Amino acid sequence: MDILRRNTDYALRAMLNLTGHYGNGSKSTRSIAAQEGISYQLACKLMQRLHDAGLVQSSMGPRGGFRLSRDPSKITVLEIMEVIQGPLRLNRCLLSVKACPRHKRCTVRVRLVELQERMSSYLSQLTLNELSKSTSGARKANPNRMKRARR
Repeated sequence: MDILRRNTDYALRAMLNLTGHYGNGSKSTRSIAAQEGISYQLACKLMQRLHDAGLVQSSMGPRGGFRLSRDPSKITVLEIMEVIQGPLRLNRCLLSVKACPRHKRCTVRVRLVELQERMSSYLSQLTLNELSKSTSGARKANPNRMKRARR
């Protein structure tokens, strides 16, 4: 079971792409899709969901496309994840107390709640700005990574 679903991974990549372009106008979905290895049709659907959630803004026309709706330091990874895949829960029992009749006496649930809180806290504090810095730092630290992997 993947906690981070494929579409969410693609949405994060698209948002990071826009983070690198922040303040420089809009970027086309076709450009984002090509640069991030996402099918154009899927990229369109993801960008529409991000737009509907208010995380990106769009503009029409030949120079149109998408741009972040606010500063990358104000958009969290958790926001993006929840827009694409809904509430992030380790187990169904954590969705509500009604989801499991054993919630009051379950010893596993106690630990899952703790892990859930840590995960949600971490992801709600991790911003696109921070994520883009760690991504660009990894690229700078190891620019030949892809070349070595092919050998």
